[in-house]
Amino acid sequence: MTERRVLDPLRLTEAAAQAAAILGVVTLPAAWRVLDTSVAAALAAVLLLLTAGTYALHAVTFDCFRLTGHRDRRQFSYTQRED
Repeated sequence: MTERRVLDPLRLTEAAAQAAAILGVVTLPAAWRVLDTSVAAALAAVLLLLTAGTYALHAVTFDCFRLTGHRDRRQFSYTQRED
């Protein structure tokens, strides 16, 4: 009846890489000179929050496409014009 959901390791890896890239580009250059344990802990917390948010966004988006069958039918409203 109810299937058990576990974290998808590939999706989690992708989300962590994207969060690390954003965090590295945006905050690391500014924080590099004052990097100490408290700043590193704050950056680690932000990395976890960004990873969780990105994972959730990908999960909702791609699972919605899978459940509604949009991928199979190729019905994306932003790519098709009605002439």
